[in-house]
Amino acid sequence: MPYDPLIVQPMREELTSAGFTELRTPEEVDQAVSSSGISLIVVNSVCGCAAGGARPGVKMSLDNAKKPDNLYTVFAGQDLDATLRARDHFKGQPPSSPSIALMKDGELIGFMPRHAIEGSSPDMISSALKRAYDEVCS
Repeated sequence: MPYDPLIVQPMREELTSAGFTELRTPEEVDQAVSSSGISLIVVNSVCGCAAGGARPGVKMSLDNAKKPDNLYTVFAGQDLDATLRARDHFKGQPPSSPSIALMKDGELIGFMPRHAIEGSSPDMISSALKRAYDEVCS
């Protein structure tokens, strides 16, 4: 059963206010994943490590000379079908929320699962993402 939409709305807005496009259906996920260039896909969540690390770290990471071409998010526990479809595209990775995927032309090139987010500060998450952006973004 999905979380109450009123409860998750502020958590959604943390990313959409930073320029992320929400993907709420499997079709939207498929279209986004097929986007050319570098895409960052955040599997958002209500958990404390999403609030304390993932969302702030991801937002901080965008203050970088190089950054992804496309910013997307799905909400685990809310947009169930879209989240399942996004996870289908994260080949070789077990389901994880929150998580952060970096994709190039539809192929997974980097993945930060929950266990790498838990206990990490926003600065640590941001730094790891910036290093990845510097390697793969133009």
